[in-house]
Amino acid sequence: MPIFEFICGSCRHPFETLIQGGREPSCPFCGSSDLEKQLSVFAVNGGGGQTDASTLPGPCGTCGDPRGPGACSLN
Repeated sequence: MPIFEFICGSCRHPFETLIQGGREPSCPFCGSSDLEKQLSVFAVNGGGGQTDASTLPGPCGTCGDPRGPGACSLN
């Protein structure tokens, strides 16, 4: 069961979810199925080698989320 990252097109909430079978995901906050699939860090850095920490985004300036600016629902 793969884990996918989405941003809701209606309320702009980012979330991750497991996709089981052919089920369509929906936003856990507003229930919308208008979702934008995001590239995960694993997909972007999927080269199999070590990741250079200097290429990863810095923490969000608003909330300190380690995924970087725009990763939290505060932005």
